[in-house]
Order: sequence, then C-alpha cells, then structure tokens
Amino acid sequence: MSTVIGQPQRRIDGPLKVSGRATYTSDVAFPGLLHAVPVCSTIASGRITSLEFAAAERMPGVRAILHRGNIGKFFRISGNSMDTGYVDEARPPFDDDVIRYYGQYVALVVAETFEAASAAAAAVKVGYDVTQHDVSDHLEPDGEPKTESERGDAAKAFDSASVRIDETYVTPVETHNPIELHATVAQWDGEGYTLYETTQAISNHQGTLMQMLGLPKEKVRVISRYLGSGFGGKLWMWPHSLLAAAAARHTNQPVKLVLNRKMMFQNVGHRPVTQQRMRLSADANGKLTSLRHDYLNHRALLDEYAESCGEATPVLYSTPNLRVTSGTVKRNVGSPTAMRGPGAVPGLFALESAIDELAFKLNLDPVEFRIMNEPKVDESTGLPFSSRHLVECLRTGADKFGWAKRTPGIGSMQRDGLTLGWGVGACSWPGIRFSADATVDLRADGTARVVCGTQDIGTGTYTILAQLVAAQTGIALDKIEVGLGDTALPLGPISGGSAATASVIPAVSDAARAAVKAVLARAASLEGSPFAGAKPEELAFSEGRVHRNGEAASGGVRFGEILRAAQMHAASGMGSAKGGFDDPLKKQYSIYSYGAHFAEVTWQPEIAQLRVSRVVTVIDAGRILNPHAGRNQIEGAVVMGVGMALFEHTSYDARNGAPINNNLADYIIASNADTPALDVTFLDHPDLVFNELGARGIAEIGLAGIASAITGAVHHATGVRVRKLPVMIEDLLGAV
Repeated sequence: MSTVIGQPQRRIDGPLKVSGRATYTSDVAFPGLLHAVPVCSTIASGRITSLEFAAAERMPGVRAILHRGNIGKFFRISGNSMDTGYVDEARPPFDDDVIRYYGQYVALVVAETFEAASAAAAAVKVGYDVTQHDVSDHLEPDGEPKTESERGDAAKAFDSASVRIDETYVTPVETHNPIELHATVAQWDGEGYTLYETTQAISNHQGTLMQMLGLPKEKVRVISRYLGSGFGGKLWMWPHSLLAAAAARHTNQPVKLVLNRKMMFQNVGHRPVTQQRMRLSADANGKLTSLRHDYLNHRALLDEYAESCGEATPVLYSTPNLRVTSGTVKRNVGSPTAMRGPGAVPGLFALESAIDELAFKLNLDPVEFRIMNEPKVDESTGLPFSSRHLVECLRTGADKFGWAKRTPGIGSMQRDGLTLGWGVGACSWPGIRFSADATVDLRADGTARVVCGTQDIGTGTYTILAQLVAAQTGIALDKIEVGLGDTALPLGPISGGSAATASVIPAVSDAARAAVKAVLARAASLEGSPFAGAKPEELAFSEGRVHRNGEAASGGVRFGEILRAAQMHAASGMGSAKGGFDDPLKKQYSIYSYGAHFAEVTWQPEIAQLRVSRVVTVIDAGRILNPHAGRNQIEGAVVMGVGMALFEHTSYDARNGAPINNNLADYIIASNADTPALDVTFLDHPDLVFNELGARGIAEIGLAGIASAITGAVHHATGVRVRKLPVMIEDLLGAV
C-alpha cells in the first residue's frame, strides 16, 4: 500500500486527455444528429405577449421550433433530496409566460446544423409586456433573519467590550467559467432516454430528469465520461437538459444542445452577492468575547438559495458568545448555485478579514491572535474534533513564509523598489461523505476492473479508484481499468462538497477485499491447486499473487492462473458505504479540514500596480492519497482565489437586467501572468475516525480564506482596507 497510497501518481486518464481521445459531452455525435439553440429573453421582468416564428420555421435546415404551446408536459420534482433529485432552478422551462430574469428560455430552435439553428433562433421575434426589475447589489432583508447558530449573549458581550469592530463585507456575483460549456446530447428510443451530460452528479441528474420527464428510473440513463471542470455549476440539472430531451422526443432524432458563453452567465447559476456584517469584540489581552455574523445573499424570485456564509464561523475560533444569522433577498436574476466552496469561501473572506482588523486594533500579530483563540472542542456542539491541526498549519506556514521578518507598520517593507504587503488567512471545510456502491472484478487475464457510478470532473477520480484497488491487491495501476460516469453502474456519490474521494474509499476497498476473498476461496477449493486443502484464511493475496500467510508473495501463484484453472472469467466483489448530510458520525465528532494561507503582494504606487507575488499554503486534510493531484487542486484553488480577490465580478445592466461582462474578454479571471509563486504543504495527520485511510476532501478548502489573506496583505502594503471584492484600482489610488 505504501507505494500506491500517499505517493505521487500520474493520472491514468492523462494520455487520453492530452491525445484528444477523451470524449467530452459536446464531442458525442450520432447519425442524424440535430442541433438545438435556445431563444433567450431580452428583458428581466415582464410577460411574453407574442411569439413570431413563422419566418424562422421557413429557414433552411430548421426541423422544429418548440415553445410553451407544443413542447409537452414537464413535472416538478417531489422535493430537493440528494437521494432522489435536486435542482436550484425548480421551475420547468416554458412553464408560464412570466419572465423573471434576463436570458430566461422562451423558445427552442432545432435544426440540422448548429449554424442553421443559431440563425433561426435569432429570427424568432418575441413581444413583451415589460415590468420593473431589480438587479441591484445592495441588500435589505426580505423578512426576519434566520438564526443559524447561537451561544451565550453576543449582543450584551459586544456592547460591554473594551475592543470591538463592526464592519460589513461584500462579495459580488461570480460566474463559473469552466472551459467546457454546459451541454446535453439526448437520445430517445421511443420508451426512454440516454442523455450525455456535463454533470458533476450523474445519479442526481438521473433522479431529477426521471421526475421532471415523468419516467421510471430505468428509462433514463445519464452518461458523463469526462468533464472539463464544473466548479459547482454542473452539480445540478439545469433547464437546457429538459429542452434537449423534449427536442429528441419531438423529432425522434438525437439532439445536441450546447450553451454559449453568454448563456453561462444567465442560465446555469452563479455565486450570489453576499453582504456580511461582522461584529467582533475582545478583551485587552486578545481573547475573543463575542462574534456576530449576520449575512444576506441574493436569490432568484422563485428559488430559495442560501449561501451558508456562516457555516465555518461557529467552529473556527473560541468565544463564549456567538450568533450567526442569515437572510435572502429576491432579485431578477437566474437562480444562484453552488460555486467552489459555497458558503465558506465568501463567509471566510468576511470572518478572516474581521479577525485581521481586530488583531490590528489590538496591536497583536494576526497569526498569534488566531492561535490565542484556538478552541479545544467544537464550541457550537460540544463535540470533540475528529482531527484538528489548525495551529500547526499556522505555525508551519509562518515558518515557511518567513513571517518572523514581517514588520507591522503600513508600507514598512520594501524589496527591489516595491512596497511589500503580507497577509494571512485561515481556512476550513467540513468533512463530507455520501453513500456509494462499487464493484471490483479480478480477471483471469491478470487485470482488474473497478466500477462506480460517480464521475471524474477533472480532479483525478479515475486514478484514485485505481489506487484503492492496487492498495488491496498489489496489481499495477496500468493493469486496472476504471469505469465511471454512467448511471448503469453501481450508485456513486456526487462530485461536490469535496466528498467524492472520502465517499468511495470504503466502498471500493470493501469491493476489492471481497473479490480477493473470492479468489482465495477458489484457490483453497480448486482441485490440483498448490493451496488445495488449505483454509482460505491461511492464504494471502499481495503483489497480484496468492500465497500462504507468512511466505513471500514471489513464491506464490498469480491470481489469474488460479482463475484460469477454475475456468472463471473473473472473481467479483461488491462494496457499499453509507453517508450523507445526516451522517451519524457527525453526531459524535466535529469533522473539518483546516489550513492557512500566507500571501505577499507587491505595490508600486507610482503606477498603481498591485500584484500577488507569492503564496504559501499549509493544509490539514488528513491523508492525501495522491499528493501530485492534491497539490494541483490547492494550487488551482489559490489561483482562483487571486481572481476572486482582484478580478472576478459579474456586472448587471440596471437598464435591462443583463449580465454585461458576459464573456471571457470582459469577465476577468486570473491568468498565467497573474499566478504567484506557489508553495503547498500537506500535514500528515490521517483522520481515521472519518475513514480507514484517514482522507478528507481538498477541492474547496484551497479557495477558502485566500481572498482575506490577499486583502490583508493589501492593507499592510497600502493602508487601505478593502471590504468589497474585488480590489479595484480606484480603492488604492488614494493610498499613501
């Protein structure tokens, strides 16, 4: 196991991707394939009064134009559930004539080519009765706030405190911009569907589609072999999947629907605006006496999306008095959805920024201030931590970064004629696992196959499953076939919440052990076998060989020889694991990952140039199964955090409600030129409470906390506190 688990491994799917042989959803093609292009509304609020499509229908290659009058019936799901179906935009497409956000689908053109469908979609004329819309980013609660967590009397402690801060922090709309656009390829066979989808959750996609299409589960198959990233935007089904399915049934031909980049800003979710008021107090020695976190996020008119900004707040620091409240505010926007690190990422920007401001007011080092307020247990529940090494993250990061050389004065550090700023931010993410099933076949040709109905969204799941089988059997990685991305396979977890790896570990490991047990039983019972007459428990399986306990594997027999002698194609094993948001383990332990980011910025006031020059990150996420892929995850998250801190924000036109920077030229994301020097360290503290290998997820935690480390560094360099992201040049023009 030591050579497979915990050691850097190349991705087994890498050769397919770099050679162009990996098939993504929009690559799928069939004879007779038609192309569908939606018609989107050009207002944000009102009602459709007319649809004129006669001219579009006469255009060459057009096969159908679907709208409310002819698309057929879609149904509502029974209720959002991870097990049976989950959506953020609950209203089926074309359900009524009311327009609630700019870009809402109003019709669908189906044609023989993408070009013909696009031209015809542009020719459809829509009449509207326009009403007033609201896309403003200043939030006032729609009703009474909801109390998320409370202990002590935070208001009383704050009012009587000697040192306190009361500030509001704002994060903007951020739009998922994976290189791969959302897409669906739908096939209808007269009774059921096969749908190729860009999805992070094939099983949930199937559960949602079957309900909204009114079909039994066995009549809806969902396939997603490879994904060009999703960042949470591809977790749940969006209306275009239903449109493609309806078009395939209407035409009785396969239909491909690929969104364009503009639609990615309108129709498939975004991280919502958050507005977070932080009230913190401490005594003169630096002990937190109260913490109040009151946050709002915008949502669509019909959908109840809450960003959960206060999720980490009750857990991260020790304080006897705490209150976290939440609220939502309706806007004429498409439904928000999960974006990498939902809740914790904007929430920790506010919390960690406030912690930094309070440390500054106390004249305390921000690292030591955090360490001074380290809790011994989860004070929100009283439960022990399954594993927590945040202090070690802070100390290790400070040492690697050279924090001891920091001088606290604003603009006091210089290098090569540039002003330096140093900042720190802690991060946290819950340990989550979902239910999973897996099957492992040990085959007579000496190879193995492992299958699970999860998916690889680009994070290395194919390789992780192969590693798990190799760890139990000693079979080389290049002799292990991995099957993912198909609801015809055993039920697998979603690829969200940093949960996929932790979810599949027990299922795949148990399946591999069961397959090994089957081989050993056959070896002991097979006539003529060198192990005939032995008890199965007297035999061992390692390095792909069967041998007696206590003897070297090299003296044993390859398992394939046993199976061939028994005239077996394969020995199979199945494994299952249970989990979910109501995981019983969460009633016994507080399970989180932790980390610390240290950021350096350079500031050149003469030309108002700000750059993140280096970042040191230390992560406590249990055992890292593949450090190569793990480091890649954290590095990518940190670069995404640079974008969050300095660049990313979606702007809405107040006149018509449209996202106006709806392209990759105007929506700025961090590029290679913006990438700082990166140093990632993983602590090695396996969380054996959580699973047998002690691994927790890492996809989200690298993005949590980094924006506050950067804005803290900006303050250290310039003296400007930026509380509304992203940092704009206008914020810094007055800096001394």
